[in-house]
This record gives sequence, structure tokens and C-alpha cells, in this order.
Amino acid sequence: MVKKKIVALSTYLSELAVHGIQEKKGEDIVRLDLRNIHTSVADYFIIASANSGTQVKAIADSVEKEIYKATQVDPRHKEGFESADWIILDYFDVVVHIFKTEKRHFYGIEELWGDAESTNYQSA
Repeated sequence: MVKKKIVALSTYLSELAVHGIQEKKGEDIVRLDLRNIHTSVADYFIIASANSGTQVKAIADSVEKEIYKATQVDPRHKEGFESADWIILDYFDVVVHIFKTEKRHFYGIEELWGDAESTNYQSA
């Protein structure tokens, strides 16, 4: 009998999001695991930075395409495309935050969720 590793959908979506970010050279990629935090609104936050609004949009588009290609799931909600300073893609249990670098430092999301286990990823 072969045992198969079962990965939670939220974990899989978070991995797809990270890959989509890496495809467009997103920087300072962090996955916050919020599953053990009782007040969390999601299982994971994926956070990344970009140097321009154009790159922020390109990363968001890449994440959407990567997740849709693998799962046929669209984000439940998305916002921030107008200003492209901070785009949010909400997939219920996974929320992707793509910031222009200076906005990321200003809002400090990682510090707000400092109790979460974090995993850092390299840019592609």
C-alpha cells in the first residue's frame, strides 16, 4: 500500500502564490502561517515587495494565473489595482499582499502578526 501525502488546500494555494510571485521577481517573499493564531482571518498571509506599481500589478496577475491554472479558483476579493501601492488577493484561507517596498515598511504587516511562524523565500 502506497501512502500519499495529503496537503491542505490552503497550504497548496500558498505554495502556488509564492511561485507566482517568484515568476515576476517579487522580493522579500514571506509566508506567515496563521493557523495556530486564534484571532487570524486566514490560514496564511503571503507578503512580497516590488519596486514599482507596474511590477506590483504584474506579480498580482502572475499569482492569479498560477492559482487559476492549477485549481480553477479565482480570488474571492481583490483590491488595490488602481494605485498599485498595495494589492490584496483574498482566497479565503490564503491572503496575498503585494506591496511597493516603501508601503510595506510603512504598514509593517509582519510585525502585526509577529506570533505567526514565518517562512522566507528567495526571489527567482
